Amino acid sequence: MMIKRTVVIFIGLFIVCISCSSTHVTQESEIESFDQQGDERDISNKEYSLLFVGNSLTYSNDLPKLVREEAKNKGIIVTTTMLAKPNYAIIDHWADREVQRLIKTKKFDFVIIQQGPSSQADGREMLLNSGKGYSNLCNANDAKLAYFMVWPSRVYYHTFEGVIKNYTDAAIKNNAILCPVGKIWKQHFDKTNDFSYYSPDQFHPSLSGSQVAARVIVTSLFAN
Repeated sequence: MMIKRTVVIFIGLFIVCISCSSTHVTQESEIESFDQQGDERDISNKEYSLLFVGNSLTYSNDLPKLVREEAKNKGIIVTTTMLAKPNYAIIDHWADREVQRLIKTKKFDFVIIQQGPSSQADGREMLLNSGKGYSNLCNANDAKLAYFMVWPSRVYYHTFEGVIKNYTDAAIKNNAILCPVGKIWKQHFDKTNDFSYYSPDQFHPSLSGSQVAARVIVTSLFAN
């Protein structure tokens, strides 16, 4: 009886271990697949300067710091500046005019803009049409515009496809880089039913959610 019980316990532990390993692989698969989409650009002997323009989805967990750390892990030297205020959209930053002043310094290689989920018509209009002003200003000052695609709160999960579409369309229209963080999040959620990228308020990112965002942003900016 003791031998049988030991065998049963061993098998149970083995199954648990396999299950944990499988879950980890699944959670990482979307990110690893995205990381491998392109070869890194020639980044030798250059320091890149990034300007983040957004709201609490950018300053939560200090996303720019996480981007610097992720870039460093890939051998890329990055400095960051953040212009982010609660509940701000890109049109609000434009009205303040600080973002124009910063871009006109010509010190930034990339300007990464973000606002709320923007699944509805007014948010889409801001991403596409207000984003055009950012695009023109970046082009005039030797910077490349990038859109940081975010995500809806869990209560509005049904709007996720609208978020993805509107950020994607805006990046295409304005000839900008797309950092498809929200899309990667959704792929993870749909495969695993694990929503740990959300913080307890079910909208802002947890630390792991921001770390995923940093990986996607670095890969998007520095891959062909």
